Amino acid sequence: MELKRVVVTGMGALTPVGNTMPEYWQGLINGVSGADFITLFDVSKFKTKFACELKNFEPTNFLEKKDARKLDRFTQTALIVSDEAVKDAGISKDNVNTDRVGVIFSSGIGGIVTFQQEVLDFGKGDGTPRFNPFFIPKMILDIAAGQISMRHGFRGPNFAVVSACASSTNGLMEAYNLIRLGKANIILAGGSESVISEAGVGGFNAMKALSERNDDPKTASRPFDKDRDGFVMGEGAGVLVLEELEHAKARGARIYCEIAGCGATADAHHLTAPHPEGLGARNVMIEALNDAGMKPEDIDYINVHGTSTPLGDIAETKAIQAVFGEHAYNLNISSTKSMTGHLLGAAGAIEAIASINAVVHDIVPPTINHFTDDPGLDPKLNFTFNTAQKRTVRAALSNTFGFGGHNASVIVKKFVD
Repeated sequence: MELKRVVVTGMGALTPVGNTMPEYWQGLINGVSGADFITLFDVSKFKTKFACELKNFEPTNFLEKKDARKLDRFTQTALIVSDEAVKDAGISKDNVNTDRVGVIFSSGIGGIVTFQQEVLDFGKGDGTPRFNPFFIPKMILDIAAGQISMRHGFRGPNFAVVSACASSTNGLMEAYNLIRLGKANIILAGGSESVISEAGVGGFNAMKALSERNDDPKTASRPFDKDRDGFVMGEGAGVLVLEELEHAKARGARIYCEIAGCGATADAHHLTAPHPEGLGARNVMIEALNDAGMKPEDIDYINVHGTSTPLGDIAETKAIQAVFGEHAYNLNISSTKSMTGHLLGAAGAIEAIASINAVVHDIVPPTINHFTDDPGLDPKLNFTFNTAQKRTVRAALSNTFGFGGHNASVIVKKFVD
């Protein structure tokens, strides 16, 4: 069968550097750091005292108070970005068949704050089971997809994809494949995460995964810098409206870009560490290029996973050089996690949005907080350090890798009819 073409017709974002998609993009190209001291709980006894929290976020500005109380923060943010994306795409019950509109919405962890609070409350009691009736539906990570579908009346494919920090990129891949196979006309694909809590920060601290640069939080996320010491946790959500090309044209939708191809692989190596030579990362980029029918020379920008961990940044760079060869020196490479922190299961969604904007506006967002070159990295590679760079971006590749060895990549390109 002939596969259908898939385009992006809407986006929504709620991030530590901007509470709408346009604000988020401006924050990125302006090199804004979203990191600061944590306000969501008492961090006095924690090794890491900072994160990239949402700014001036009040869910009741978007949701009815009675509805917001029934939702974990990760679902609240999911609903808010879905509203933005639906409006941005111009979707209404008058111009789409809602039976053919789906939602694939991911999270790496889901309602950990709700889970933590319910268990703590139970532990303070006398052992009598007194749990909130919304405990389970607030916590389960597929509930964001379900809530979005109910809010907008979308009756197409509806589920969640979970692959740790690769989750929302894998979700984009599922949406892309369903549409090009003719299973849906439109799918909202994205992810949300809100784990800045005692359990979230404490758990990642125990793994020694988080930066502990408490004396200078705003520069703590330092991808590819010699003195990087771990990632900075972020929170928020992002969603893309993927649509079959002819359907989008028929309803007169604005088209941001085309989804060119996707890939998914496994490291099969270690619980949390990447393959030292970036084998899974190399394979997933090759898979995405093959799926897109593109050559390495067709890519101008890579939005890397780039979490600011000592091992991960080097492994990904090795993979890029293995795949792109001499063309690697013509690429712009950047890690927007230097600004947003790591949104875990939502990272793929907001970084795909960054990649799309790079293609649309021909601007590459920077990797901020670079101070000292790492002698283990090739100095001839262009990591877009500290300042956004203007260049023609015909196509961009976005990488996300998750604990468990999950790797996912998506390629977006300029739309040509």
